[in-house]
Amino acid sequence: MNRDFIQPKSLDGELKLSHKNYDYGVTVSTKELIFHKPHINYHIKFEDLISIVPFEIRGKKKFAIENRRGEITEFASTSTSANPYRLHVRSAVMHNRSGMFKLGTMQFVFPIHANLLQIIAEHSGLNQF
Repeated sequence: MNRDFIQPKSLDGELKLSHKNYDYGVTVSTKELIFHKPHINYHIKFEDLISIVPFEIRGKKKFAIENRRGEITEFASTSTSANPYRLHVRSAVMHNRSGMFKLGTMQFVFPIHANLLQIIAEHSGLNQF
């Protein structure tokens, strides 16, 4: 686990599962999902979760994602050995060392293990296909 992860200030609902490795982490409760990266967390309420769909990368073993908002640019990368999914959300809360900030509509792409996906489906009301 990366020592630069920030501890979440709060967690809505009952903790179901938390998984962290060096690059990223995912915490799932009965009411929200927290996507952890070094120095930043994204809190996603299940009520704001619109969809989760598989994300396919063709021809590359690694991929990178760039997110630009005004003067802020964020990069994330991962390998295709994991199962990447695209999450589309109405809103999220970003928690970094400067505080907590509400964000609008966003998309996240990151690997989600099958066990985590099952728990998310059970508590979010989304159907698994």
